[in-house]
Amino acid sequence: MKDYLLGLARLVCQEIVATGALAARRSPRGVSPGGDAQFGIDDVAEEAVWKYVVERDVPLAVFSEDRELRTHGTTPRYLLVVDPVDGTRPAAAGLESATVSLAVAPFTDRPTIADVRYALLMEWRTGAWLYGERDRPGLLTGGYDHPVPAPTSTTELSRMFWSLEFNGHPARLMTEAYGHLIDRSANTGGVFVFNSATYSLAKLITGQLDAYVDIGNRLLRDDPALLDEFRRAGNGRVLHLFPYDIAAAVFLAEKAGITVTDAYGKSLGDTVLTDLGVANQRSCVAASTPRLHRALLDAIAWPPRKEAP
Repeated sequence: MKDYLLGLARLVCQEIVATGALAARRSPRGVSPGGDAQFGIDDVAEEAVWKYVVERDVPLAVFSEDRELRTHGTTPRYLLVVDPVDGTRPAAAGLESATVSLAVAPFTDRPTIADVRYALLMEWRTGAWLYGERDRPGLLTGGYDHPVPAPTSTTELSRMFWSLEFNGHPARLMTEAYGHLIDRSANTGGVFVFNSATYSLAKLITGQLDAYVDIGNRLLRDDPALLDEFRRAGNGRVLHLFPYDIAAAVFLAEKAGITVTDAYGKSLGDTVLTDLGVANQRSCVAASTPRLHRALLDAIAWPPRKEAP
């Protein structure tokens, strides 16, 4: 499985690079089934995935960001959940903060993140990768300049290097919730916006970040009256974490000892891998230590919960 996933990720990266001009990669051309804006680079990556799958004699069900569920061969045993470019905008701009995300689970009627058995993340610009198996301790890695996993021991909010999310998230709500944490850590730590959950979680595994936060889904669950505001920020759609965004990264981060939950502090394991509906979208709070994770959950300025009208 490792060789299969590595080959697939490498092909996607090669095809993206081969498109050449930024203009070709940055051309908007519609929206994904989940509602996220899609660019030319997404077409290239999706086509590379399917080309790889059909050229190999491995029956698979494939669920991807842009094409949803397809099957290759008869009676597939496994479901391959693919985000060919998690970090479309950075990759379209030629920046490094994007990955190919691949997770494999048994193909059942309702597979979840807890069912993932194999996963791989590959950074598209460097080719560095992280791979894990459910029944094998630790991670296998390649392409890094230091031993990995290497999570930090940071416990202080003022010292953390962390990333947060704005795509599809009203900026006002985000800054109200953790603007004080940005102020507290921007100088003595570091604050980043990568627009890629997988890249952020990978950097917790490598020790380059201490925390990652995406709280939009909890804010909406706590106050359904915010729905219109989230739709405005998402060009008419609710854009929180989809299962393909986090399936591989959550699996690998947990195996590396990272504390990963939703914004309520609960496991993400029950996230259904093939459901893009709003009710199955998620939030995420991840930290290199349990103490930092608890401090983050406690320090975010959560608005009072409100019931739907």
